[in-house]
Amino acid sequence: MALNKLNFMEYIGDMEAIDSDIMDRVLDYTAEYDYQQFTGRDVQSALAKEQLSPDDYAAILSPAAMPYLEEMAQKAKIETRKHFGNSVYMFTPLYIANYCENHCIYCGFNCKNKIRRGKLTLEEVEVEMKAIAATGLKEVLILTGESRLKSGVDYIGEAVNLATEYFSTIGIEIYPLNSEEYAYLRQCGADFVSIYQETYNINKYEQVHLRGPKRIYPYRFHAQERALLGGMRGVAFGCLLGLDDYRKDAYATGLHAFLIQQKYPHAEISFSTPRLRPYINNADNRPHDVRERQLLQVILAYRLFMPYAGITISTRERAVFRDNVIGLAATKISAGVCVGVGGHMTDEKGDEQFDISDSRSVHEVHQMIISRGLQPVYTDYIRV
Repeated sequence: MALNKLNFMEYIGDMEAIDSDIMDRVLDYTAEYDYQQFTGRDVQSALAKEQLSPDDYAAILSPAAMPYLEEMAQKAKIETRKHFGNSVYMFTPLYIANYCENHCIYCGFNCKNKIRRGKLTLEEVEVEMKAIAATGLKEVLILTGESRLKSGVDYIGEAVNLATEYFSTIGIEIYPLNSEEYAYLRQCGADFVSIYQETYNINKYEQVHLRGPKRIYPYRFHAQERALLGGMRGVAFGCLLGLDDYRKDAYATGLHAFLIQQKYPHAEISFSTPRLRPYINNADNRPHDVRERQLLQVILAYRLFMPYAGITISTRERAVFRDNVIGLAATKISAGVCVGVGGHMTDEKGDEQFDISDSRSVHEVHQMIISRGLQPVYTDYIRV
């Protein structure tokens, strides 16, 4: 039976199901979240607290909080400095393949989009890594399209193992895995797993994931928990802002991370805040209702709700916005970014996932960070 005919809430094949109630709790709370009910008094009450509850978080994500962005920003800056000092961590993504088995209508890698597909050999992966390491970066995020056939776990593991020779911190952003597979990649040297639910609205999720394994909602939802069960140091959460009601999606994202942190207090939690971006053959793929003020509200809310969480600001955003949000709430910034396969070599082997807005080099971003009185950090973890 074709994947687009299957029940998107039921596991298929060898997908691992774990015993967890977090998905049900997130979906139940999010269904009850009515952001229109909050008032300025609710926002003021939340901002007066040292530690925010999920209800407080709901308030500062509401439209009633928009007039309080400056107050939120000042409090977020204090929290960021308290827990992260003046450090800003730097990294870059490395796309090693862009083959994909999913038809997701918002993504440039989707299997129906006619783009140039490519996959790096391990020799080419090492060339890429040498080029990145030459810039001074010590953290890399390895990405693939979502295709087990073209980018198998063994291939990804070999790429991760290569990365340990050049980088002190290695993240992966690939298709969801079972806990044993995450354990294997951890043994290879991976530290973090980034995986985004895109939207937590189950009806919208079904509508935008037309076919492919990604269509199975609960398997994707529980990926962070399986990664932690597999021994990963940390996990990143995010929704694709603009794909559905961004306030509800941001609320669900924060609650998901919060419940995981409660269950796995040792885990290093982080957020990313991607917005829809144009891609090849779809120039209108934009978050029309999520402008920079709305994006800023989400970022500040993440920081105030989970003060210890890392927050990454990507090159999807304008340089000026990125410059202003680091030190305020964001703690990690990408630099020298290419979202094509083989982008650090002379010729790309595969087309880009989306258009970026900030193409500055590692040196340029480094200098910007210093100019803002902050400290660029390349290494925060030493392998022994």
